[in-house]
Amino acid sequence: MDNVIYCSKCGAQNTSGASFCQRCGASLGPVISPVAAAGAAASPYPGAVPAASSAYGGFWIRFVAFVIDGIIISVVLWPAMATLVGIWGWGTFHGGLENDNTWGYMAVFPALRAVTAGAGWLYEALLLSSPWQATVGKKLLGLKVTDESGNRISFARATGRHFAKYISFLTLCIGFIMAAFTERKRALHDIIAGTLVMKERI
Repeated sequence: MDNVIYCSKCGAQNTSGASFCQRCGASLGPVISPVAAAGAAASPYPGAVPAASSAYGGFWIRFVAFVIDGIIISVVLWPAMATLVGIWGWGTFHGGLENDNTWGYMAVFPALRAVTAGAGWLYEALLLSSPWQATVGKKLLGLKVTDESGNRISFARATGRHFAKYISFLTLCIGFIMAAFTERKRALHDIIAGTLVMKERI
């Protein structure tokens, strides 16, 4: 049987004389040993990226990226939120201090929640499915989100991953902490969405 070269990015088999992967176009580099090839073939995740645990973004670096993204979203949303709160405050002042503006508050609060939730969803889903494959926070820290084969994810999958985070929250954040202990540093929402958080620079 002729020797084959396994692509280190997508795991595809290529002929021994190939310089670039026939599936993803990545440079093949040195030939993988038969032992390593057998290990890759035995992977429980078909098409999974063969990489050491150090290739994945762990809990703390992802937490820092989350904080950075939160700051960015807050800064961008501040004008809209200030406007909505200002409208409610103006209504209260205009009606007099004795006027109970409970109905105004009940209208503004859901609007604030809707704006915040919608912005967070679009921010994450659009950027993760873009050529960046990362939010600004992840990009700054050299992380990217891929599917289990190392490919760019779709907007639909990025959306599913975003809303799966609500499940991670509902587990008292244990779903997030899982990224510190699972083999490929996957949080609960990564497992649900079939995604990986990879380091671009190791």
